[in-house]
Amino acid sequence: MTDTAFLPLFALPAPDQPALVFAFAGGDLLLGGNATLPALPELTGLGTPELDVIIGALDGVPCRLLGWATGVAAGDHLQAINLRAVHGMISDEHFAVAVRAKQLLHWDRDHRHCGRCGTATRIENGEMAKVCPACAHRMYPRISPAMMVLIKRGNALLLGRSPHFRPGMYSALAGFVEPGESVEDCVHREVLEEVGLKVTNLRWFQSQSWPFPHSLMLAFFADYVSGEIVPQPGEIEDAQWFTADALPGLPSGASIAWRLIHAGLAELAAENAG
Repeated sequence: MTDTAFLPLFALPAPDQPALVFAFAGGDLLLGGNATLPALPELTGLGTPELDVIIGALDGVPCRLLGWATGVAAGDHLQAINLRAVHGMISDEHFAVAVRAKQLLHWDRDHRHCGRCGTATRIENGEMAKVCPACAHRMYPRISPAMMVLIKRGNALLLGRSPHFRPGMYSALAGFVEPGESVEDCVHREVLEEVGLKVTNLRWFQSQSWPFPHSLMLAFFADYVSGEIVPQPGEIEDAQWFTADALPGLPSGASIAWRLIHAGLAELAAENAG
């Protein structure tokens, strides 16, 4: 999604306001026939949503987020789909808005009461904030920065697997930035902790908002310096050096990990061709 395609805002919807609808049941996106975003009339049978707000405009068209609890009866005309699986079913632009919508829905659910005094909060119309009417504490959406790094050694890339990954899948290493730590510091610390290696020559790749539940992934390339792979118990089930002709299962194309790994493979191919 380009910088100008989506304009973020946060406001209560006007009655019968035309909009693109991003509706969720629990954490799943609701889609209508042919995997299309539903129209408002298709949602009338679901009852009153727990959240109903305009979260921005895509190419000038308002984007409306509606959320219902897990288990709401969606009916035969709607299907509830895990957001990871939605990638490729709807346009990239709509998927990017859905990612934003899911993160805002999670934030709303986590801040229904003030963390200072316990009073029920309210939406601040016109600002992306929840406000406590008793003590005036303001709560903004949380963003948790996390690094991801693809390490290169000769013609091989280091990929690891978490115990939580689907069977056979490996990915680049990743970890959350700690308080008081730079992203670069985090890369070196996490690599040493997770696999016992030292790296150098960090090179920026890309970033991605990842709403599971509120991460901002910051991806790098790095070069191997020293050490033998020692997987961190409980965090890394296995880690290995892989060449382009012997890759394991890779992450979904919806993730920045997929793009990072394929960019790394392209770098290796270019070096070998030269």
